[in-house]
Amino acid sequence: MKEWKQTIKKEVSYTGIGLHLGKIATITFKPAGKNDGIVFVRTDLKNKPQIPADIDHVIDISRGTTIGIKGASVATIEHVLAAVKGLNIDNLRIEINGPEAPVADGSAIVFLELLKKAGIKKQDAEREYMELDEAISFSSPADNVDIVIVPSDSLKITFMVDYKQKALGTEYTWMPSLEVFEKEFASARTFCFLHEILQLKEAGLIKGGSLQNALVVADPDTSKEELDKLKKIFNYKDEIKITKQGLINNTPLRYYNEFVRHKVVDLIGDIALLRIPIKGHILAARPGHKTNVELVKKLRMIHKKQELQKIYQRKKTKNIVFDTNAIQKILPHRYPFLLVDKIIEFNAGDSIVGIKNVTMNEPFFQGHFPD
Repeated sequence: MKEWKQTIKKEVSYTGIGLHLGKIATITFKPAGKNDGIVFVRTDLKNKPQIPADIDHVIDISRGTTIGIKGASVATIEHVLAAVKGLNIDNLRIEINGPEAPVADGSAIVFLELLKKAGIKKQDAEREYMELDEAISFSSPADNVDIVIVPSDSLKITFMVDYKQKALGTEYTWMPSLEVFEKEFASARTFCFLHEILQLKEAGLIKGGSLQNALVVADPDTSKEELDKLKKIFNYKDEIKITKQGLINNTPLRYYNEFVRHKVVDLIGDIALLRIPIKGHILAARPGHKTNVELVKKLRMIHKKQELQKIYQRKKTKNIVFDTNAIQKILPHRYPFLLVDKIIEFNAGDSIVGIKNVTMNEPFFQGHFPD
């Protein structure tokens, strides 16, 4: 059954503080054309530079996802993109008058509800998907991350986190489809560990962080000295307490496993950088923004290959990316200068492996062995 691309019906805005840079910014969502994709626009800069929300424009993943072009950038966009993709919006103009998206309450729900308020509009363009013929895997031993994506009729996510912090431990969640994203995942908030806060402050980050827009996890045995440091960082006057579950100030969880659900929010936001929805079941163990982006880069290379095969290699043949007929559609050369019979491996922008079958009829053999 055909599906149609979507945008929003009217303009909507939200103003708030950025998590890391601590600057107030207004983000405005506007309808976009049927093939525009998702584009951020820095309205506060000269010429209002437009930054496509795709993997080719990611410039930083140190603590969130930042995209940029020619010196202009927008940071911490993952929650915004998660809300956009959670509503299956394909085309959107996102104007922002600052360098970082507002953190809101630390989840995607504020942006999702705002977009719903704007209304969803179907467009006269069929939605295409990236589909997999076989399972693909991605591992980062240094980060203790493993991801496998298997073919599926829709996007599904199975996710596991495994933290050494005893107050958190191991959590697991399952998203059977994007249809449950709003109710079961969008409200999950960002979080950090108490020991990370000083490091982030020293790095010039979390200037807009507070106990209202992030969950802070700590060991129940944390010393009063460390808690006093936390009070000073957040300019918090009341006493700070840690529950037996390791949460600061008895902050109630929105889901019993809110931490791992927020990781799914981040993953969906980062996968939006592929610029095409994917049909596949993602099974992920312990990924973060860094490995999410590496995964999307791998998917992007596979998708580029698929797009070229759609154009040139219509007949699928096992272990062949492009056969002789496809090659002759791509290259102008012909016998005896074609010098390649088939392509067996192709990684877009990186590498290619071809085979040339050499026979005694090759013109460069003539006269070499007259006897």
